[in-house]
Amino acid sequence: MGVPMLRLLFRKMWNTKWLTLSTLIGLIVAVSFTVSIPMYSDGALKRVVSNTLKEQSEGLPAGSLIMSYQAVGGAKTDLAGLEAVNQYITEEVPGEINFPFKAFVNARSLRSAEVYPQDPTKVDASRMRTMSINSMSGLQDHISVSGGNITSDSYDGNVLEALMLEEAMYRQDLHVGDVMEYPVSGGAGIVLKIKIVGTFQPTDETDPYWYQGFEGMMNSFFVNEKVFNEALLKKLSIPIHGSSWYYAFDLREIKTSQLSPLSSTLDRLNVELYQKLKDTKVDLSFGDLLNDFRKQSLQMQTLLFTLAAPMIAMVFYYIVMNAKQSLDKQQSDIAVLRSRGASTKQIIFIYLLEGIMLGVAAMIFGPLLGWFMSKSIGSADGFLTFVNRKSIPVGFNMDALLLGGLAVLIAILATVLPAVSYARASIVNAKRKQARNDRMPTWQRWCLDIVLMGVAGYGYYLFYERQMLTFQTGMTTDELQVQPFLFFVPALAIFSIGLFFLRIFPWILKLIGWIGKKWLPVPYYLSLTQLSRSASSYYPLMILLVLTLGLGVYNASAARTIDLNSTERTLYKYGADVIMQTVWEETPEAPTKPPTGQGQGGSGGGGNPGGGNPGGGNPGGGGPGGGPGNGQGNKPTKMNYIEPPFEVFRKLEGVEHAARVLQTKGNLIISGRSAGQGNIMGIDNVDFYQVAWFRDDLFPAAPHQYLNLLGMNESAALVPSNLAEKYQLKTGDIITVSLAERSVDFIVYGILPYWPSMYPDESPFLIANLDYIYDQAKILPYEVWLKMKPDAKVGPLVTKLASENIDLYSVKDVRSELATQKKHPTRGGVFGILSMGFLVSVIVSLIGYVMYWFFNLSSRVVQFGILRAMGLSRRQLTLMLLAEQLLTAGLSIVLGIVIGKVAGKLYLPFLQTADNVTSQVPPFRIIFNSSDTMQLYVVVLVMLLLGAGLLLWQIRRLRVHQAVKMGEER
Repeated sequence: MGVPMLRLLFRKMWNTKWLTLSTLIGLIVAVSFTVSIPMYSDGALKRVVSNTLKEQSEGLPAGSLIMSYQAVGGAKTDLAGLEAVNQYITEEVPGEINFPFKAFVNARSLRSAEVYPQDPTKVDASRMRTMSINSMSGLQDHISVSGGNITSDSYDGNVLEALMLEEAMYRQDLHVGDVMEYPVSGGAGIVLKIKIVGTFQPTDETDPYWYQGFEGMMNSFFVNEKVFNEALLKKLSIPIHGSSWYYAFDLREIKTSQLSPLSSTLDRLNVELYQKLKDTKVDLSFGDLLNDFRKQSLQMQTLLFTLAAPMIAMVFYYIVMNAKQSLDKQQSDIAVLRSRGASTKQIIFIYLLEGIMLGVAAMIFGPLLGWFMSKSIGSADGFLTFVNRKSIPVGFNMDALLLGGLAVLIAILATVLPAVSYARASIVNAKRKQARNDRMPTWQRWCLDIVLMGVAGYGYYLFYERQMLTFQTGMTTDELQVQPFLFFVPALAIFSIGLFFLRIFPWILKLIGWIGKKWLPVPYYLSLTQLSRSASSYYPLMILLVLTLGLGVYNASAARTIDLNSTERTLYKYGADVIMQTVWEETPEAPTKPPTGQGQGGSGGGGNPGGGNPGGGNPGGGGPGGGPGNGQGNKPTKMNYIEPPFEVFRKLEGVEHAARVLQTKGNLIISGRSAGQGNIMGIDNVDFYQVAWFRDDLFPAAPHQYLNLLGMNESAALVPSNLAEKYQLKTGDIITVSLAERSVDFIVYGILPYWPSMYPDESPFLIANLDYIYDQAKILPYEVWLKMKPDAKVGPLVTKLASENIDLYSVKDVRSELATQKKHPTRGGVFGILSMGFLVSVIVSLIGYVMYWFFNLSSRVVQFGILRAMGLSRRQLTLMLLAEQLLTAGLSIVLGIVIGKVAGKLYLPFLQTADNVTSQVPPFRIIFNSSDTMQLYVVVLVMLLLGAGLLLWQIRRLRVHQAVKMGEER
């Protein structure tokens, strides 16, 4: 391409600079949004790896790799093979794994043998000692010599110097300086003299270097590594018993792109080892850990890409819409170029080069914005809620750049391919196309909107039948799995309904025109005429608005619904901010004194042998005694609990309210029939109201009214609706509960479906007054429920209670549980993607709206000039254009918001998983947050104001004598 063509390209880009700029913005957004997902997934994987490493720190490190060679009994050692495999493991394996390692050790040993003291007068010869000779690479760097000296690195052929673990030497009853004789197994009568020259202790017992543990070292002599290899194996040809190689790799900086290659390397490792030395194999690798990481990473990326797919598609649609506007504007220019000798290939190449230039710019700036987006995703605490917490380690990786490049390629093809048809058109064809712009779009001719609506409807059917809710995503930390298809199918529904609306849009215009043809003012009639004749030119803007606003409403509602329901389920499960169970002291129950002194149980009161029933006759009958039965029939000692002080909890720093809550089991008896075992909760009604978490819509009446019922009668009780329905219970009925070996009667005062921390479908419950239970039965340990002040910590409470000599059996903090859930990478990714998608939708719709109307108005200057010349005032022209905006953008905005809410009502109930759809407590509810809708309304208002401002600016700068002239509309 010559300089003139380049000059032409830059002039073309400058003449359409605003369209070029808006296309560049679209490309940058597409690239940044696309690359942010693998960037976030990579950072989230590092956090998962880091957490896994912490969890597995008690055993072997997560990156442990153990390879071993075990010799067949008595076989001669293949020294060449051993050297080859050792060289491969020490020199090539670290490079193939390509991660730093925190420890490496090669441990070798000779077969164990029974050793004898050279001088029986110094060592107890009657004790049998079975020992092995070992070497460990780098031993001197990980030990401190506690007695004697370090071993020599040479062997004089007489005495072999060895070290022993200090505790091992004590166990074997040996001392520094002792010489032991070691008959070599399979060594042709060789007897080695081993001198203990020193003892050692590990410098750091937690160092992964000591992966084998110390118990296996109690029967070992440790000789110098060089002496073991050069003297024992090579010079004396003693058969080796075994050799193991251990690496502790540091996987903290692992990247998603490294998972598959690393798994393949580990799978290949066994083959490589066996080929170099038979019977060498991998004993332990982190292959399973990598597969787990890869599975989590794949699940997360699949989930996030599925969530983001509608927003990414919408951005691409915006780019295509811009390209279409640009081509329409330059249609005449292209035709002129063709008529002046430019070939089709040259014209296409101009647009291709423009796309490449914009794509390169997008690849420079897009990943930078994507890095910021991924950081924002990582800090998402909820929908449109970003917190300043420790961010996920996000960095650039090849996967992200490849995906960004793919996004640019797709965008360039989407903009260049339409230019092919324009480049082939002559001036005559271009004019004919401009004159016949009322042709139905391709999607209408092929009924694509009807087909897509059918697909969305079929998706709803599959959701309803629970056939599409089996896709596992790994987001199960709060028992609420996010199904990606629940975001993809609704997006399809919103898009298809929007297209269907555009199909009937001209009919709506004709209906309005028919109804108001006799009384509509001229400006509005002109608006209807303009829209009717060129409705298809407004379709790109209208579908963009429907799609962006519909997705915005749906995604906002989905995010709020997920967040609120998972939070409320956790709050209901716990019931209060903090639940403490104190340790209660037990004392033996004082024996019941007989009415007339001590004595044996009478015939009616003796203890049954082995039965453990209490002695004592019936009043007026049996023996004179009432004492316990003798022998095996004595009753086991009963225990009484001593209640710890409760008032101290009310005075703790950071505690707003405290309540005693008894939770125990009891057998329910209704009308003489057993209703099975139920959960019995004893409360102080006033205190409980202050601490418990209630959701008002769970109850037919306000929660405090039920608690007031308990205050009306000490024996009052509240029971669940399903129990009342099953046994036809009504208020005033009596329920007997077998509690702590006593029968206690309760009167039903209230019937309600739920109660904090109670699950009626699993087990019936009964809520009663705690003091009444203690009056009728013996005292049982209760929990202490606390209502905490905002940001108050639990740690200081535990310390304070310990200082008051109150020991705690357990502490549950619902705020800690919620914080753990919010930090889960998948959860953060879901809310981050939905939040960023919402913001991207808003920005794209705003830019798209402004750019569309800017070029729509600028291309109709001649039309406006003619209308003004015909006598239409500026005010009438303004009203005409405002009516156009309201009938296109206004209807699209209303439709987008309505469709988004309808899609939410239809599809969001399926966020309940198949296993909790009937038992979910509290019941699932769909949330449409007014603040989110208000944000959309603000964006819509800004769009309309900008559109009106553009309109007024265009009309004010209109000069009739300049507009009505020979030439083209530009």
